[in-house]
Amino acid sequence: SIFLQSAVLAMIVGSTAAFIPGATTSGGAGFSAAVLRANVNVAPVALIHRTTTTTTTTLSAARSDMGYKERNNNLKSVKKGSKKNSRAALKLLTKAAVSLSVLALTTTGAPHTALAKASGAVETVEHLHVGQKIAKYFQSFGLPDVAVLALISALPVVELRGAVPVGVWMGLPITTVLPACILGNMIPIIPLLFLLRNEKLKQLMSPILNRAAEKSKSLGVGSLEKQWASLAAFVGVPLPGTGAWTGAMGAFLLGMPTPVALSSIFTGVCSAGVIMSAITLAGKKGGIAALSLLAVLTGMELIGKKEESSKQDFLEAEPYWDQSNVPVNVYKNKAPFTGKVVSTKRIVGPKATGETCHIIIDHKGDFPYWEGQSWGVIPPGTREKDGKPHSVRLYSIASSRYGDDMTGKTGSLCVRRATYWCPELQAEDPAKKGICSNFLCDTQPGDEVMMTGPAGKVMLLPEEDPSTDYIMVATGTGIAPYRGFVRRLFTENTPAADAYKGQAWLFLGVANSDALLYDDEWQTVKEEYPDNFRLDYALSREQNNKKGGKMYIQDKVEEYADEIFTKLDNGAHIYFCGLKGMMPGIQDMLKEVCASKKIDFDEWLKGLKKNKQWHVEVY
Repeated sequence: SIFLQSAVLAMIVGSTAAFIPGATTSGGAGFSAAVLRANVNVAPVALIHRTTTTTTTTLSAARSDMGYKERNNNLKSVKKGSKKNSRAALKLLTKAAVSLSVLALTTTGAPHTALAKASGAVETVEHLHVGQKIAKYFQSFGLPDVAVLALISALPVVELRGAVPVGVWMGLPITTVLPACILGNMIPIIPLLFLLRNEKLKQLMSPILNRAAEKSKSLGVGSLEKQWASLAAFVGVPLPGTGAWTGAMGAFLLGMPTPVALSSIFTGVCSAGVIMSAITLAGKKGGIAALSLLAVLTGMELIGKKEESSKQDFLEAEPYWDQSNVPVNVYKNKAPFTGKVVSTKRIVGPKATGETCHIIIDHKGDFPYWEGQSWGVIPPGTREKDGKPHSVRLYSIASSRYGDDMTGKTGSLCVRRATYWCPELQAEDPAKKGICSNFLCDTQPGDEVMMTGPAGKVMLLPEEDPSTDYIMVATGTGIAPYRGFVRRLFTENTPAADAYKGQAWLFLGVANSDALLYDDEWQTVKEEYPDNFRLDYALSREQNNKKGGKMYIQDKVEEYADEIFTKLDNGAHIYFCGLKGMMPGIQDMLKEVCASKKIDFDEWLKGLKKNKQWHVEVY
C-alpha cells in the first residue's frame, strides 16, 4: 500500500460495492475511511481503517479499477502550450477536486449505518495507525480532544489531511474537527517562516530544504499573484509531499514575502481541509463543499487560459526586429528610477564557489528595455573616502523585455555576491566586500532599488534574419543576457519565437556542477528544441581539457573550433559575456586555431567586427 497515491482511492474503498461492479460484501462490511499521507521522505500513513474478511477483495478491485497510470499522468510536466507553472498546479488541484466531488455526491449518505450493521454481523478488528496512536498518546495526558487534534495537525508527519479523519474517529463533529485542524496546521508555519532566515538553522536543515526545493520547484518564479496561486494549489492538494510544511519551505526558497506566503498557505490548508472532510464523511455535504472549491478553481483556470492564449507581442517594435527605437539611458544618475524587489533567491548549490542570486525587480512597466541591455544600480549610502553617493554599477539584465512573469512589468538580475578572503585573517574581510552586489543579494521583497539605464546596444540580437545562428559564450553571471535571449527565442509566445529557425548554442564556464546557473531552464529548452538549441558546459574543477589540465571556457569552445568557424563564415553571431579575464584566453585560443587553418587572425577578427558578428561585454 505504499502508493495509493490519492484520496480518490480512499473514497472508492469507503463506498465499497456501490462503486465496484461485481464486488460483493459479506455482512455489509466497509471502510470508515482510508486516508494515506506522506510528507518529505515520510512513508504514507493509513490513518483510519477498519477491516473484515472481505476488505482485501474490495481493495484489490478498487486498485485495479482506478489504475496508477491515470493518477501519475496528473503529475507530468506541461509542454510549451501550457508552460506557466501556476496553471499546471491549478489543473492538478482541479482534477483532484473533480474526482473527489463526483465520488462524494454519488456515495451513499450513511456510511456509519453500514458499519453498524457490519459490526452486528461480523466481528471487526480495529488497527490503530500513526495518527490514532499519537492521538491516544496525547489523550493519556488528559488533554481535551480538540487540543489533541490541533497538536497532531501541527506535526509534519500527520498535518491536516491526516488529522481530519482522526478527529472523526475520535467522535468529534466535523464543524469542530475542521477549524481545529486548520488552526493546528497553521500554528507552526508562522515561526517556521521566520526561523528559516537563520543561517545556522538553514545549514542544519539543508537536507530537508533540498527535498522541499525538489518537491516545490514547479512553483517557479514570476509575479507575486502567480506565486500565490501556485503555492495555494500546491498546499491544497491532499497528495503525498504537498502539505503546509513543504509549502512553507518552498515559499521561503522562492523568497516570497511572509504575509503573502502565509495567506497563500492558509488558503491551501483550508482547501485541503474541505477536500479531506468530503473524503472522510463521504456524503453529499462533503461533496458539495468540494464542488464549491472546484467552482472557484475552475473560474481561475478559465481566466488563466484566457490570459495564456493571448499572444505576447505588446512590447514589440514594428516590425518586431526593427532596432531603430531601442530605449537607451531613459533614467540617469541624477534622476534614477526606483524599482521594488519582488524576490531574491539563491540559485546555486552548497558546493558552489560563492553565492549567486536571481533578483526580480518590479518596474511597473515604466522602465522598458531589450534583451542584451544592462541596468545600472546605485547602492544606498555614501563612500567612506569623500562622503559622496556610490557610483553606478552595471548589471546585465537576466530576463526578456517581458520579465519572468511575462507581464512586461518586471525584470531580473543575476548577481554574484562579491567577497574578499583575507589570507592574514583567514576569513572574509567585510571592509573589502562588494558594496552593490552584497546590497542586492541581501535585499528582501519590497526593498527599493535605485536604477539607471537601460544601457548598451552591443549585445542586442539581430532578428531580421530568423535563420541566424547565435553562439553565446559566458563565464559565471555573464550568463544573464543569454537567459533573456533563450526565453525570447524559445520560451515566450512572441513573433521572434514563432519566426526563429536558426540554432542558438550556449557555452557556460563555471567551477563545478553546483555553480551551474539556470540549468533546469536550459535542459527544458534543449529537450523541446534539440535541433535549435545546443548546450555545453566547462566545469574547471570537474573536467579536464585535451592536455589534461583544467577545463576552462576557451578549452570547451576549442573542442568545436571547426564547427564554430564554419558557422561564423556563414553569418553566425558570437557573443562573449563575463569577467574580462576570460577574453585573453579566448583570443589566444582563436589565434591558435586561425594559425592551424592558415588564417590571418587580425583580418579575420576585423571582418567579424565589420559585419557586426562579434559582440563582447565583459567587466
